Amino acid sequence: QGQPVESGGGLVQAGDSLRLSCTPSGGTFTAHAVAWFRHVARSGREFIAGISRAGTSTEYADSVKGRFTISRDNAKDTVYLQMNSLRDEDTAVYYCAAKSSPFTDSSVYRLSSRYDYWGQGTQVTVSV
Repeated sequence: QGQPVESGGGLVQAGDSLRLSCTPSGGTFTAHAVAWFRHVARSGREFIAGISRAGTSTEYADSVKGRFTISRDNAKDTVYLQMNSLRDEDTAVYYCAAKSSPFTDSSVYRLSSRYDYWGQGTQVTVSV
């Protein structure tokens, strides 16, 4: 298993879009469920979106549902988080996390404690 590496963060204006990418460094995600979390100083780390190993199941936090989309391309060994209609409250450090998952497992895991591998994070700043 490779360490997740996030990319794609930056400074945007409210209403803009960004796409974050998560790739494994020196390993593979193909046998892992993957999720995005974000850390905000006032509220700590929160689950944003998750995807099952095969990509057949996805879940979202209510705060981003309808605006964010998580997807994966196992051929490229990459998980994406497409973020549309960004708001200032989306400003945070975004983390990618991976968890080993059996072949038949279509679960998405919301608890950060379930994940074994974490990236260093990428900053997303939304200006009003």
